[in-house]
Amino acid sequence: MLSNQRAANLVFVMVLAGAVLAKAEDRKEYRFKVGKGASISILNQYGPISVKAGARKEMIVTAILHSDKVEVDQSQRGKRVTLLSHLLPGADAISGQVEYQVLVPADASVTLHSTTGPLHVEKLRGDVILESNNATVDLRDLADDHVHVKTLNGPVTLTNITDGHVEITSLSGDVVLNSVTGPLVEVSSSSGRINYDGDFGGEGEYSLTSHTGDIEATAPGDASIDVTARSEQGKVVSDFSLQPKHTSFPIRAGSAFAGTVGKAASSVRLFSFSGKIHLKKRQTN
Repeated sequence: MLSNQRAANLVFVMVLAGAVLAKAEDRKEYRFKVGKGASISILNQYGPISVKAGARKEMIVTAILHSDKVEVDQSQRGKRVTLLSHLLPGADAISGQVEYQVLVPADASVTLHSTTGPLHVEKLRGDVILESNNATVDLRDLADDHVHVKTLNGPVTLTNITDGHVEITSLSGDVVLNSVTGPLVEVSSSSGRINYDGDFGGEGEYSLTSHTGDIEATAPGDASIDVTARSEQGKVVSDFSLQPKHTSFPIRAGSAFAGTVGKAASSVRLFSFSGKIHLKKRQTN
């Protein structure tokens, strides 16, 4: 067991380290007067960015800097606001972290770039563009907007997106879509899984493609879709009784299917090279 003196020294060191860390963290607040249709851009190499709807004509940014090895460059030109995490000499993934908590007008267009920090956007009606390497992406409660997401390995989750023009490209991150509808919903992944749970509403075009990842799409029994599914080397299954239709490729049981359900209002395309595809019918209680 530690001697009393050693234990006291250890406690002192821990308290001192905590005090140094607390001192190193620096909380800053920025306010920008913006009108309708503001454009917001934030580039943050390390650390999370969270953007939510706030006041109608003001943008409020709280930035928490984890050390004096990073600073925030900020500028405004009219309705365009730009924030940049500026890494200073000696900064790394720990000391270079900045946490952004941002409130913007609901109709603002937002562009976010991050290498590792989680990206979160909710309750906006403007366009949303997100780019990251390994960051977790979470979008929810968006309406009437264009959503563009590009990521390498980070997982992507979209929840309650209505009347959206959605385009997601991922190298290996899984993509989950819950209650996502719009005139265009397009997801492309090299090896990540794609999971869609919604109603394919809005008379839109839905395209889910993964080279080696599995695709699972769940819809209600009264869905109105024109669906085509094919996997070159994976298994393909449908829980729906489809009205058959002509296709440009041969239909082979277990590897492809095509047909319509209801009035076929929305077009649904499910493609994979070697992943499994399952069009599921949602179970009702």
